[in-house]
Amino acid sequence: MRTRKAITAAMAALAITLAGCGSSDANDANVKATESSTPVVENGPAETAANLPDEPDAGKTMVILRALQEINPALIADQDKAIDNARNQCSVISGGGDADAAAQARFSTSDHQVSDAEAKAINAALKETLCP
Repeated sequence: MRTRKAITAAMAALAITLAGCGSSDANDANVKATESSTPVVENGPAETAANLPDEPDAGKTMVILRALQEINPALIADQDKAIDNARNQCSVISGGGDADAAAQARFSTSDHQVSDAEAKAINAALKETLCP
């Protein structure tokens, strides 16, 4: 969790810096950051048993957030939750079950209902960026 707070703080500082540089795409500025040498947090036994991937480092987090943002910016309104959802979604993707229905349930919020097309895109993006 400490890693995510550091990432969020770095992203906020970078977004402010980029906004001052005349960035014309505010959504894009939300997920831009330089790669960090922050180590990957290894899973504990419960997470390993649940087929959860390791918590991503700052660079991989940015890649995942950018992929989700391209599907719909609402998916990353809460970036920590988006990463948690992505990691948990990997257990369904790799473990079987209805991954599309799980993505709709997991990523929908009171402000945004994930469509069938978005759910398929989320799963495809996570297979490319996070899930083994």
